[in-house]
This record gives sequence, structure tokens and C-alpha cells, in this order.
Amino acid sequence: MSTALTKLFVGGLNVQTNDEGLRQYFEKYGQLSDCVVVMNNQLGRSRCFGFITYSTPEEADTAMAASPHVVDGHNVELKRAVARQDADNPEVLANVKKIFVGGVQDHIEAQHLTDYFSQFGAVEKAEIISDKLTGKKRGFGFVFFVDTDSATKAVLTRYHTIKSKFLSSAFDPSYLHTCQIQDLKK
Repeated sequence: MSTALTKLFVGGLNVQTNDEGLRQYFEKYGQLSDCVVVMNNQLGRSRCFGFITYSTPEEADTAMAASPHVVDGHNVELKRAVARQDADNPEVLANVKKIFVGGVQDHIEAQHLTDYFSQFGAVEKAEIISDKLTGKKRGFGFVFFVDTDSATKAVLTRYHTIKSKFLSSAFDPSYLHTCQIQDLKK
């Protein structure tokens, strides 16, 4: 299983917090398959952040929903871990509730987007953009989530299939999370 939805970043840790202390705190939300406080090897002390990986996405969701978190007397920031290659990309770090869905074929309706993307969290609305004069679909739409974590989860998954169409997720420079739909027949 990919860790995209189960791995969480924990920032703002107390310099005294170690792997075991971090594990003890976050195990109350589910079974951890990995837990590490990142160390500065030259100084031999914590860099004041770490990562935890839950066994299931549902457990990670439970921990995310339980914010705020106080570990060893420090308020810590908990968010979805981002792949190293995306860590310096400002679009990836944007906290948005809206994702762009491109390559939408004529047979895909807004309700299909709502039904599919609701697996990542509550969807406020979905819309497929149509030409105002002809009413013909323009091949893209938007999904609006209730919270930013749901939008991030949808994009971190990267690959989606709706009504036999393949979606790949990417990040758009306009700070909207982006999903592209590609025809499986190509």
C-alpha cells in the first residue's frame, strides 16, 4: 500500500521528544507502522519534526481530525507528508479546497465527480464547465471540498478512474490542485 494517505508530517516537536514519545502520543489514534523523529546527526539532537505512518488511511484521518495536538508540552502541526520531490514545490504546499479536473469526457457528469471524490472527504460541490452559448462541455471542471486535507488527499493519490476514464493528479501553477482525466484507450 502506498503511504501517500497514511504518512503524516509532525512539526514543532519539543527538542526532547524522541521516537518512543512520539509513538506513545499518536498510537491512541491507531496502529503505527512507522514513527521517526528526524535527528541532526552532527549535533546529536532532534530537528524538532518527525513522521508517523499509520496502518490505514482511516487511522491517519482520525489523527488529522483530532487537532490540535500537544506532544511533550508543545503544540505540534500535523499534516499530510509530501513526497521529497514535491517538497520545494509551492503549489504542493498550497492549502486549497478546490481541485481542477481536466480531460472530462461528455459522458461524465458533475454527480460522478462528487460521488468519486467524496471518498477523500466531504465535497461541497462539483461542477463541469460548459460553453455558455452552445451548452457543450468544455472538457474540465472543479471539485470543491469542505476542507483542505480532503483536497490534498485527492491529489496525493495521483491516479483515479471515473466511468472508465483514467485521472492522473498533478499540481497546477495557479495553486489549484489538478487532476487530469486521460482516455484508457490511448
